[in-house]
Formats: sequence, structure tokens, C-alpha cells
Amino acid sequence: MLQIYNTLTRAKQPFVPIEPGKVRMYVCGMTVYDYCHLGHARVMVVFDMVQRWLRASGLDVTYVRNITDIDDKIIKRAVENAEPIGALTERFIAYMHEDERALGVQTPDHEPRATRYVPQMLDMIGTLEGRGYAYRAGNGDVNYSVRKFDGYGKLSGKSLEDLRAGERVGVDRDKQDPLDFVLWKRAKQGEPSWQSAFGDGRPGWHIECSAMSGALLGKHFDIHGGGADLQFPHHENEIAQSEAANGCTFVNYWMHNGFVRVDDEKMSKSLGNFFTIREVLKKFDAEVVRFFILRAHYRSPLNYSDQHLDEAKAGLARLYTALKAAPVEGGAIDWSDPVATRFKAAMDDDFNTPEAVAVLFELANEANRTGAADAKRLLRALGGVLGLLGRDAQAFLQSGPAGGDALTDDAIEARIAARAAARKAKEFAESDRIRKELLDAGVILEDGPRGTTWRRA
Repeated sequence: MLQIYNTLTRAKQPFVPIEPGKVRMYVCGMTVYDYCHLGHARVMVVFDMVQRWLRASGLDVTYVRNITDIDDKIIKRAVENAEPIGALTERFIAYMHEDERALGVQTPDHEPRATRYVPQMLDMIGTLEGRGYAYRAGNGDVNYSVRKFDGYGKLSGKSLEDLRAGERVGVDRDKQDPLDFVLWKRAKQGEPSWQSAFGDGRPGWHIECSAMSGALLGKHFDIHGGGADLQFPHHENEIAQSEAANGCTFVNYWMHNGFVRVDDEKMSKSLGNFFTIREVLKKFDAEVVRFFILRAHYRSPLNYSDQHLDEAKAGLARLYTALKAAPVEGGAIDWSDPVATRFKAAMDDDFNTPEAVAVLFELANEANRTGAADAKRLLRALGGVLGLLGRDAQAFLQSGPAGGDALTDDAIEARIAARAAARKAKEFAESDRIRKELLDAGVILEDGPRGTTWRRA
């Protein structure tokens, strides 16, 4: 039975859907004002893996991942660029989709945009005000009264006393309490706004996800996910406003993926160790990046470096080498097969992809040792469950970096032809020289009964 580590209970729990056979899952998506970075890539790939495994387990999944297309950062960037907000967000949504496709991320069932759910947000704010959880501040904002909600802090484990002790005095004198957060922001000159009973304005960030998830999944659903950085305050605030407005449990299972680190330091713009997905894909194949993310457990820190990506590339090449001359289609999986059973046990243990990948390497070793077609077929099929190993093996092994000094395929083929001519003329020293020249350029030749094939080192 599938076990999921629930951030709310701080323990693994058997996964029992609210509605038998069906799963409703919401994941906090991107704020679209810039290119997606490696932290976004991890969220994309991790929860893509989660929804793939839930579906492979026979569950009917409704997967929602939102887009924040109105926000302080978006407004600031649009002003800097002297362009309409809509043009800015549309451009970066398109770039985000390009990055997702490259990483093999399947499209969510629903991808709601915040600007299209403002009426639902206003309805929820009105309910909160009516129940005494929201108040209108002197500056025209509408704020949530944190101390009115008895369960505040249950997700993050933070107490109100601890939070108050760390709060700066006088942050916002229009708040009744420094811990309160904004639900509706009063309109400012030159900023986009919507008409409402609270006055013209725009929604705060936290209310967006409560309204969108409720509209698409209902007041109470199964899984809510996102990066560890969202646990507090964003997800804590979602719980407070959703449960106060709806009078019921918001989410049963909370999942958070770990941080991305760069050479053992937390990735951040201030440290100058910040990488966009596009920058990384200029140096590494997109499937290698996906494999790199899935080799680590989703809750553990993920340490990025070129060395770690090179190791991931070598590991994925080992798997593809075992699939040479194998069909691209893996076929249906017999889950009673002992190897498939071990793979399933790993995935059912809180999506333990490192153990599942270890099973793939065992299958690759068997396929290399015996050449068994069944081992290759199962390797291909199980890899497909993780969104891996879906390409022609030789095409992957011959793929190279997007630029730089790497030899082109045509240049390699020309050298192989020259080597074949040298061998035919019994000029073996020249043949060996060409082989070494290619090896020095990162190209490995493999002679066989059907001629010479090649792959990149």
C-alpha cells in the first residue's frame, strides 16, 4: 500500500483517498515574471513523477498546478520593461511550457491562472469577513486575523508566541497584529485592479491558491504539494483561510520537495549561484537533468554541480546502453514479476525513486549479461513510469551538448568512414590514430558484426 510522508503529521501514512479510486491533487506552480530556474524544475519533475505513479497504480487522478499571473514582482518587472503585464506573463508562460516539455513533464489536468479566479477569491474573502476572520484595515486592505484561527502553525510547527517574538515591531500599523496577512490589496495608481465590495484592488498571494483549489477540487481534497520554501507562510496561510471559510479539513496529505543547493550552498540570486533551466539545458541533455532530479529522494536536498550532472549522464547512458537494439515501446508491466514488484515496493514507500532507479540498474546489468529481451522490455517499461528511457537508445547515446566544440554527427561519420577505408587498406596505424582522435573528442567506437557504431563518452 502506498505510504506518503505527510508534512502535517511529520510521519509516513498509508494513502487512503477521500473518494475510493480517485485522487485530487493541487501543486503550487510558478509566478511568471522570469525564466524558470532549477528549483522550479524540481517541483515540475517531482510532482510529475507523483502523478505518473498514482496513475500507474490504477488511480483516477485530477492534477491541478496553478499559475500566479498577478503579483508584486510581476508588476515591478512589467514597469521595468515598459510593457503590459499580460504580454509579460504570456511570454513567460510560453517559456515555462517549453521547459516542461523538454523535461518530459506532462501537462496538468488543470492549469488555472490567478487573474481568472478573482470572483472566487472575493467570495471567500466575503465569507471570512462574515465569520469574523477578516477585517478591513485603515489603509483600505482586507487582512486575515491570524489569532482568530485556533490551528495556526499546525503545518509548520510554529507557535504564535515564537512567531510574534521574531516579528519586527511596527511593520504595518494598519494591521491589528503583525502576524496578520493581506487578503485584498487596495488599488494603487497605475496597478491593475478589480472592482469589489471592499473597494478597487487585487488579491493577496495566499488567497489565490485557496480559491483556485476549492473551485477545481472542492473544499476538501487529497494531496497538496509544493517546494519546502512554501510550507511557511504560504501553505500555513492557505490552511487558515480555507478551513476558516469552509468549516472543514482542507487537505489530508501535504507533500514538500527539498531545496536545490549549488555546490552545497542554497541556490539564490544573492549568492550568484542561480541557474535557469535554459542555462542548464545548454550544457546537458534534458533527460539527463530529469534523471538527476529523480535519482535523489524528493524530500532530500538536491545538490547541483556539473560533476553531479556528468554522473547522471553516465548513469543514464548505462541504462540506454542496455537497451541498444531493443524496441522503443516497453509494453504492459506484469506487476507480479519479482523485479517489477521490487520497483513497486520502492515507489509505494513515499515515492522512493533512488531505490526504483537501483532496480533499473539491476535490470540493465541483466540485459547486458544475458541479452534477454524480457529484461530490456521491462527496463524500458519501468523507466517509462518515471518518464525516462523513452528514446531510441542509439539516438540518446549519440546525443551531445547543444553547442561548444563537440564534433557533429556528420564529422564523426566521416572519420568512421576514413577509419574503415584505412582498415580495408591494412593501414592499421592510421585506423588506430582515428580511433584515438575520436576518443579524445569524447566519442567511443564499438566494432561489431554489423559494422562500427559510436556513442559519446
